[in-house]
Amino acid sequence: MPTAESSYVFQSIIKDRSPMVISSKGLYLTVEDPKTGEHKVILDAMTGAAVGSLPHKDEEIVEAMCDAARNSTYTFGLYISNYAAEQLGKFICDRSDGAFASALFTGSGSESNENAMKFVKQYHLEKGDKKRFRFISRKQAYHGFTTGALSLGDGIRKRDYVDILLTDEQCPKVSQMYPYRHMEEGETPEEYGQRLVDELEQCFIDHDPETIAGVFMETVGGSSFGTCVPVPGYLDGCKKVCEKYGALFVLDEVMCGLGRCGAYHAWQKYMTSGGPDLQTIGKTLGSGFVTLSGVLISPKVKSVIAGGSGATAGAQTYHSHDFNCRIGLAVQQKIDRDNLVANSEKMGKYLEEQLKEKLADSPVVGYIRGAGLFWSLEFVKDKETKETFPVDVRFCYRLQEKCFQNGITTMAFSGTVDGINGDHISIAPAYTITKPDIDSIVEIMAKSVDQMAAEVSA
Repeated sequence: MPTAESSYVFQSIIKDRSPMVISSKGLYLTVEDPKTGEHKVILDAMTGAAVGSLPHKDEEIVEAMCDAARNSTYTFGLYISNYAAEQLGKFICDRSDGAFASALFTGSGSESNENAMKFVKQYHLEKGDKKRFRFISRKQAYHGFTTGALSLGDGIRKRDYVDILLTDEQCPKVSQMYPYRHMEEGETPEEYGQRLVDELEQCFIDHDPETIAGVFMETVGGSSFGTCVPVPGYLDGCKKVCEKYGALFVLDEVMCGLGRCGAYHAWQKYMTSGGPDLQTIGKTLGSGFVTLSGVLISPKVKSVIAGGSGATAGAQTYHSHDFNCRIGLAVQQKIDRDNLVANSEKMGKYLEEQLKEKLADSPVVGYIRGAGLFWSLEFVKDKETKETFPVDVRFCYRLQEKCFQNGITTMAFSGTVDGINGDHISIAPAYTITKPDIDSIVEIMAKSVDQMAAEVSA
């Protein structure tokens, strides 16, 4: 019988051992309670951190992994490459409406954003523009947990590390896309979006436009405050401001991209002016079968660097790893062949309908938001005033535990509103999900929310 002793894995809660996955199949996990040793089958409604595009132990991908293990060869990108990385890069670029001409493959989203920061700087250096050293990003953003990525981010997860990060002068922040709380009475979505675009331009002006290297944004907000989608015209307006002042426009789609939001790239749903100058991707790229993320490079950026020094500064040991890229390509090919991005959009609409129908009368659900198979519920103590629950109530974390006990995985975060106050919970299932699976998720979510509402009102 296992005991709930201190974990040997130094991640998250290390004083206790987390529930352990014993096996998995399709959309389901079998987990072991570390205290009792009992096994429980749960529906994986969150797929880790929105990682799963395909189901667990997909037979085609398992076979591709066996083949890759027999045939892949490690290469160090500083002086030798491999066809798997080339093929995966071409596959993604070919499905990107001409927005990208090249790709670098990394091990994590944090690593991708770190490299994107360096590519932005190199772009300006190649042009002889050495003054640009600032990166504008947004409040309540999350771009990763390495020091550069944390500097781009905001919220509760960075506050203990500010003295080892880039300064606020180097990484100034503008308002997040958050219509539920920030759109003014009588303001249209378009007017709200333009107000944020104007704020971005003012940030350029306030910090000397000639020193701004790039702007980093999550196309659809991720974990920090839960899947807020951009209003019409907003992203196009932000890109236009960057172009006006010579900065690069960078979109972080590590969590929301490659089909998660119902389009291959999330920006394809929300922009009419083409894609960003750089884009980071990850998670669903390898669907958790391999550790794989990446940076996508626009023709504009590639041409400047290729026509200048012709090389990038540095190469990391596992960049564009042959085995990982083979599996990433197999995942992306299956998603494409089986029209799973279209299913993400179709099932996402059904998920939205069911969530809003079943939870409309809940006294604690303030706002349901998202796109494709990427959805969040924000919780409030008072729906009229949008008052949040006290932090010490730990509303979202208690709800996450109830969801788990009732049979689904979710991802909870507090600090939704300002890094301290507010609660939300997210779900992001695999793209193969069906209506019966969604019905099960919504039923369990509604049951768990009802239980929490009863507890906090007692």
